Amino acid sequence: MKSHYLLLFLFFSCTFSSKAEKEDAFTFSHTSTEMRSRFAMLDDVRILANGLLQLGHGLKDFVHKTKGQINEIFNKLNIFDRSFYDLSLQTNEIKVEEEQLKRTTTILQASNQEIKNMSLQIYSKINEIQNDRGHLETKLGGLEEKLNGLTHSLPQASELKEMSSLKNVIDSQDKNIQDLLKVVGEQHNQLDHQKNQIKDLEEKLGYGVFYENAEKSFSSKQGDEPRTMQYLPNNTTNKTSENTGLPADCSDIYNRGVKTSGVYPIKPNQSEPFNVYCEMTEEAGWTVIQHRTDGSVDFDHPWEKYEHGFGDLEREFWLGLEKIYSISQQRPFILHIDLADWKKEQRFMEYTFTLEGREQDYTLHLSQVAGELPDSMSNHTGMRFSTKDRDNDNKEDSNCAENYSGTTLTRV
Repeated sequence: MKSHYLLLFLFFSCTFSSKAEKEDAFTFSHTSTEMRSRFAMLDDVRILANGLLQLGHGLKDFVHKTKGQINEIFNKLNIFDRSFYDLSLQTNEIKVEEEQLKRTTTILQASNQEIKNMSLQIYSKINEIQNDRGHLETKLGGLEEKLNGLTHSLPQASELKEMSSLKNVIDSQDKNIQDLLKVVGEQHNQLDHQKNQIKDLEEKLGYGVFYENAEKSFSSKQGDEPRTMQYLPNNTTNKTSENTGLPADCSDIYNRGVKTSGVYPIKPNQSEPFNVYCEMTEEAGWTVIQHRTDGSVDFDHPWEKYEHGFGDLEREFWLGLEKIYSISQQRPFILHIDLADWKKEQRFMEYTFTLEGREQDYTLHLSQVAGELPDSMSNHTGMRFSTKDRDNDNKEDSNCAENYSGTTLTRV
């Protein structure tokens, strides 16, 4: 019995062992497959993560690159917006100036038409007066024939009275005709001036204010040497007078009824005619001999240019010693000097003024008569004109004109 039970125990032991081994084998096999599956999934996840990481880096670089391009585009758009805004401002300014010019042109054209109508009325009145004069002359001729026939007898008192009254009427008509002719002459002068203003305004409207400003800016930056101001041809006609010839100076032009500042031809002291700039005030007309404002014209020139003149009469210029001398020889003149500093504060001085000719190197004589500044020119009276290439000063070791890059007047 003991052996039997022992066998059974062994059998069950074997059976149990076999079952346990099978279960262990199944467990191990199942665990190995699961582990391999997990490892395989981890590798895929890593590969996928690396791919996503590389994709993220690529997207990040692309985003940075795109952001930079967008910033550049925004900068260009901002620059374009500023340029467009500045252009619109300039366009608005040009439109405003153009409107002003158009309004001014309209006003001038209306004034011109009124003056023309007045001239036509004056001409019609002159024709009527001339017709009346013709009738009176016919009557006077008849009376003269009667007087010639009455050589041996005295004329009657009624005829003498009639002749006297006719003579008075003719004298009155002659005076009226002269006054009307003078008015017509003044009207013609005003018409010519109005036509010139209208022509200038039409040219400005034709080329445009913007183009004109650009052209002036370009010419001012070129730095070219200023041109020499020449004499006018002998056949130059005067716009301010029809019969009496060119005026002697700007004061003469002012007395003829021209009250607008500008460039006019003059013929002083029987010299050749030349242009000057006339500054017209309420009281008189001033002949400008030198004008400096912004330093756009170089005044460091040799003797020849200072003798003949240089620059632009409507900007900066020196009229020329030869021309100034011809003007000063006509009658006593007053030299008026206006000075302004960078703060736009202005002062003036006035001197009695004479100038000698070329043989005396244009010696200057002046004496102060008025002014808002101390007399700083008293030590220049009796001095010769001096330039960098013609040293007329008393200093043997230096040339003031060369040292100060300009001109001086030196004592004889």
